[in-house]
Amino acid sequence: MFFKHNFLFLGLSTLFMVSCANATNTRSILTVYSYNSFISEWGPGKDIEKGFEAQCNCELEIVTLGDGVSILNRIRLEGDKTNADVILGLDSNLLEQAKKANIVVPHKISKPDNLNIDWWDTDFMPYDFGYFAFIYDQQKITNPPRSMHELVDNKANWKIIYQDPRTSTPGLGLLFWVKNIYGNDASSAWRKIAKNTVTVTKGWSEAYGLFLKGEADFVLSYSTSPVAHIMNNNEHRYVAAIFDEGHYRQVEVAGITKYSQQPELARAFLQYLLTSKVQRQFAEKNIMYPIVNAPLPDAFDQIKPVNKALEFDAKQIENQQKAWVREWKTTISQ
Repeated sequence: MFFKHNFLFLGLSTLFMVSCANATNTRSILTVYSYNSFISEWGPGKDIEKGFEAQCNCELEIVTLGDGVSILNRIRLEGDKTNADVILGLDSNLLEQAKKANIVVPHKISKPDNLNIDWWDTDFMPYDFGYFAFIYDQQKITNPPRSMHELVDNKANWKIIYQDPRTSTPGLGLLFWVKNIYGNDASSAWRKIAKNTVTVTKGWSEAYGLFLKGEADFVLSYSTSPVAHIMNNNEHRYVAAIFDEGHYRQVEVAGITKYSQQPELARAFLQYLLTSKVQRQFAEKNIMYPIVNAPLPDAFDQIKPVNKALEFDAKQIENQQKAWVREWKTTISQ
């Protein structure tokens, strides 16, 4: 697997307590904009909220706004009238776009020595990561595709559900995944995908819910999604199709908005996200890999690992994203 267990982020708890004590002497409200699944009954948000409030003289208010793309769009729209102190749920694919929008200030948190991947940014702090993948029911699909090309060519006529790249971070990840593999032939790939697409949803929750109802054979999600079924229901029927070409990587990030009136409290919250306890919660309830070494649930040992990570340079994404979205939109509307 990707991680060694039982490492501790030394000194982080002390840093958090000091920062929190200095941040406020009254019971302030810290507002966090995040995505829907973060605060859902199965997500990590409620435990993180409870844990942070127990250690700091403040209230944590989590506002959900669909998906990462929706969070960025909302902050842009609200500008200096926003209530958000922290944004949590953007990802590495939105990084340059978010920086160009000038919506955060540097977090001033030192790079941990025990990062699981070689990824750090001075403006946006990573807190977990994963790989996009198509999930299927192995009780229905006995001969799954072993490559993106096999899924796209789709001789078995499998039905597919995925998310809109204009409103969803997984949908945007698929856009980059297809472009990374197909390059100038991406239009041809989208044309083939469209023939067997049941629907394109606004966000992840709707897409995955439809899949679980049997509306499609494959749904765009994460390679770690089967972990949730194993841990919650001891259910092993849902599996990620692992592709020979590799899988597009997503690093999820949090940042302090430049409009926050309490940046020290916001910084204390970001530091809290890197504690071993919270990193474990991201693994257990966000079903993603922790960004720093932390114990993983046993269920992670029972899923198929991704052997090759695919990525675009952040600046290339910023320069090409609009054109790639137009290419996708034009192709699927034909």
